[in-house]
Amino acid sequence: MATPFPFITDTDFPGIITIKLEQPGKPVVVLDLELIQRLEATLKSIPRDCRGLVLASASERVFVAGADLKTISEASDDQLHRYLEYGSRVFCMLGTLHCPTVAAINGAALGGGLELPMHCDAMVAAPPAPRDANPGKPYPVGLPEAGLGLCPGWGGTNLLPAWESDPAAAIQRTILGKPMLYDEAAASGLFTAIAPSQADLLTTAKRWLVQAAKDGYPKHKGEVEPWQQDPAQANKTLAALNKLRAELTVSDQTHAVFDALHAGLTQGYQAALAVERRYLVQLRHTPAAKAALAAFFAKSK
Repeated sequence: MATPFPFITDTDFPGIITIKLEQPGKPVVVLDLELIQRLEATLKSIPRDCRGLVLASASERVFVAGADLKTISEASDDQLHRYLEYGSRVFCMLGTLHCPTVAAINGAALGGGLELPMHCDAMVAAPPAPRDANPGKPYPVGLPEAGLGLCPGWGGTNLLPAWESDPAAAIQRTILGKPMLYDEAAASGLFTAIAPSQADLLTTAKRWLVQAAKDGYPKHKGEVEPWQQDPAQANKTLAALNKLRAELTVSDQTHAVFDALHAGLTQGYQAALAVERRYLVQLRHTPAAKAALAAFFAKSK
């Protein structure tokens, strides 16, 4: 039985719970099976009187660095499919929880590390912390999977254009595997709110939850369906998709992103997730992906 993450409460914000993703002994938080199991156990134990949940990270360097690339590289096709399907099921619990949820982004959020918080009702980010009287170095935010010859596997193809103000730019970055730096991400409309500083991040996130409760939020707590929640953004994204189909060079990544996005827009989010999983399981066997993953692991040693 997985151990839930501890509940952190604040007397200034009664009824609001903060959980911090942690992996003791590791320099950054990675979405491996054990961490996802702990997250599931935590979400299942959220009390009914909880008025709001803040999803934060115990790491000072990143929010979440991404998925477990060792699993993606070495698991059998069936194992990888089940790992991806299980992760999606747990992530969707954030979107269907009985209370509003907000992710507190304090640093790099890459791949699955961005897909996870995009399942929350809001994302609040903080600017990078200054170091030694110098401005903080902007941290990356985005979906870099294509740079490893892969594609997103936990909904990123649909969630990123659903969150950003310019879906065409989000689609292109996903195909290229090109994350944004913090300043660009903040300007893109990706974040619901910006905290004044790292020190104010959790307080800003809690204040969003308090206001959300006053506004009668959450209004949608059924299945996770980003396009049904914002039909105008769905129409804008479909127009961008059709335009980009005629403009972009065909590659494995364009096929994966276009097909998953089209499935989400026309058949629903679960259909999009199924397309992503199918492509990711296939793509990791390609020479390009094998070479990129080998280079990544060699660099990480």
